[in-house]
Amino acid sequence: MATQQNHLTPDRAPDPTSTRSATGISGLDIILGGGITRDRLYLVEGTPGTGKTTFGLQFLLEGLKQGEPGLYITLSETATELRAVAASHGWSLEGLSLYELIDEEDLNPDFQQSILHPSEIELGETIKNVIARVDELKPARVIFDSLSEMRLLAQNPLRYRRQILALKHFFSTRKCTVLMLDDRTAEAGDLQLHSIAHGVISLEQLAQDFGTERRRLRVIKMRGISFSGGYHDFVLKTGGMHVFPRLIAADHFADFENSMATTGVPGLDVLLGGGLVRGTNTLLSGPSGVGKTTTALRCTLGALERGETAAYYLFDEGVGTLIARARALGMDIDPYLADGSLALHQINPAEMSPGEFSATLRNAVEKEGRTFVVIDSLNAYLQGMPGEKYLLLQMHEMLSYLNQQGVTTMLVLGQHGLVGEIRSDIDLSYLSDAILLFRFFEVRGDIATAISVVKSRASHHPRSIHEFRLSPNQGLQVGEPLQDFEGIMSGLPTYRGRTPMLATDAD
Repeated sequence: MATQQNHLTPDRAPDPTSTRSATGISGLDIILGGGITRDRLYLVEGTPGTGKTTFGLQFLLEGLKQGEPGLYITLSETATELRAVAASHGWSLEGLSLYELIDEEDLNPDFQQSILHPSEIELGETIKNVIARVDELKPARVIFDSLSEMRLLAQNPLRYRRQILALKHFFSTRKCTVLMLDDRTAEAGDLQLHSIAHGVISLEQLAQDFGTERRRLRVIKMRGISFSGGYHDFVLKTGGMHVFPRLIAADHFADFENSMATTGVPGLDVLLGGGLVRGTNTLLSGPSGVGKTTTALRCTLGALERGETAAYYLFDEGVGTLIARARALGMDIDPYLADGSLALHQINPAEMSPGEFSATLRNAVEKEGRTFVVIDSLNAYLQGMPGEKYLLLQMHEMLSYLNQQGVTTMLVLGQHGLVGEIRSDIDLSYLSDAILLFRFFEVRGDIATAISVVKSRASHHPRSIHEFRLSPNQGLQVGEPLQDFEGIMSGLPTYRGRTPMLATDAD
C-alpha cells in the first residue's frame, strides 16, 4: 500500500477498493467491506461439505467476469467432479483452467505411487508442477485444493510449513490472489496456516436435531482491512453460496417523522393513546385463540388503507387460513395482495436460519419499501434459534433496525395456558415499545376477552382493562372499562357492579 501511495499525486487520496478483489459471493463482500486485498494468499477452512469447492469456483468465476484469468489446482477432486459441481449450480467453467496434480499415471501401481501413501510421492515434484503451470498460464486468481494432501506429502510439520511459505513467496511475485482450501484434518490447535495466511475464513456446518443443517461463516483474520466479525449464516443452493451478513442495527439509520397513525379500530386507538407510532414496535401477548393475529391483521389493513405497504411473516398459520379468517371477519385484503402492497410470507423455522430471516426483513424494508411489518409469531421463531440468549440478542438488533428505519412493527407472542397462571417461553417486554395484553375471563357462563395496554413508550395511555370482542358483522370491538371487575388478569374475576358487557351477534 505504501509503495502505491508514492505514485499518487498529493491532492488525491488512494482508493482502497482499487486494491480489492471481489469474491463474487453474495453478502461476503459486504462483510469484508468490498472484497479481499489483491495478490495475497488466503486460507478458506472447513470440514467436508461446508462449501469450500463452491466458494473457490465462485471466486474464480467472478474473476473471469472482470477479465482476470483463473486456475483451479486440485489434488483432491478430478476435473470431471469440478465440472459436475459447477453444472449443479448452472455454471460453465469455460475459460477457467483446471489442473489435476494427481493423474492416472501417478496412480498406476507399476510406478509404485499412490496418493494414499504420501511417503512414496515426492513433494518437490508436486511443487515444481504447480510453479510450471502458474508460469505457463499466468493466472490472476488461483484456488489450491486442498492443503490436506500437501500435509500428507510433506510428512512432517517443518517441511510442510516451509513449502507453504515457499508457495506464498512464489505467488506474491506472480501477482496472484490465492485461496488455499483446507478441510481441517490437521491436529487440533495447529494454527500454522493461520499465521502464514494474509486472511482466514472459516466455514462451519451444524447438524440440527430436526430440520435442515445450518451453515455459518466467520472471518477469523484479515490483515489491513476492517471487517464485520462474528458468525454470519449462509446457504448453499442452486446458483452458489449466499451469505447473510450479521445485522448490526447501529450501521443502519434513516430519517423519518415520528407520526401517529390509526389502527382502524377507534377503541384500540384510545387504549394506545392515539394509535401506532411510526418507528416503534408493539407486542401482542396472550393465550392461543384470544385474537392476537386478528388484531395484528386489522392494524395491517389500517396501514394499507392509508397507502402504506406491509409485509406479514407467518410462522404458525398457513397463508390460506389467514386469508380465509380475514374474509370471515369482513377484512378484505385480496386487493392489496393483488397489487403487491401486502406481502404474505410463510416461514418454516426448521428450514430458515435466523440470519436468512434478518436478510429477508432487510430486503423487504430497503428494496421493497415496506413500512409496516408483522411477525407472527415469536414462539415459532424461537424454535429456529439455538437458545434464549441468542433470540434476545437477535431480536434486539432486528427491532432496533426496524425502529431506526421508521418501520411500524407488530410482534405476536403466544402464552401458555388459557386462564389462571399464564406464562411465556421468553420475556420480550423490555424490548417492546408498547404491549397489548389479552386475557380470557369468565362472565355469565361465557368466555369473554379482556384487553389492556400495559406499556407505551411513545404516548400517554390509559391503564384500564376493557372487554374485547371479534364478530363477523362488527369486526373488532373494544368495550367500556371493566371497572366493576377484580381479578380479570388472573382469569377468575369477581363482579362487584353493573358494568355493561358487549353484545354478541346472537344477542
